[in-house]
Amino acid sequence: MGKRNEGDNLSPLFITKMNQEKVKDLVEEALAENNSLFLISLTFLPNNKILVVVDGDQGVSLKEIIRISRNVEHNLDREEEDFSLEVTSPDIAEPLQVKRQYKKNVNRILSIKTATEKIEGTLTLADDDKIELQWKAREPKPIGKGKVTVQKTATILYKNIKTAKVKIVF
Repeated sequence: MGKRNEGDNLSPLFITKMNQEKVKDLVEEALAENNSLFLISLTFLPNNKILVVVDGDQGVSLKEIIRISRNVEHNLDREEEDFSLEVTSPDIAEPLQVKRQYKKNVNRILSIKTATEKIEGTLTLADDDKIELQWKAREPKPIGKGKVTVQKTATILYKNIKTAKVKIVF
């Protein structure tokens, strides 16, 4: 057998499809124990890294992150396949990805980009098909000089949203 050099181009090991399903089932099982939690993404990265992003209607506690992580780790055999696991909650600066995230952010200010415009306003409604934003704008008076403050509303279908981020206000 030849000596292996660090520069050798050996194909990396990947978690098998069967074990990907098992990981998915274990994550779903852990989430089912607390129905305020929901999955944002489950990603299988090179070198057997598993990345699980979960969110919750009232956020996600560290205790819940640990519980989900342990449920996956303790039910996979590291002798069969070596892996690394990261369970995390979404970064506040990341765009919203699932409808349930919109629902949990009602009454917060969102910055929305569609194909044609950028809108910033308070999220007042999030249902299964659309969201509604409200904001105040200064517009010219209908009669005479000067401007008047008016309440604006926009209804946007989820399918038309390119990106949506919660605006962080200090």
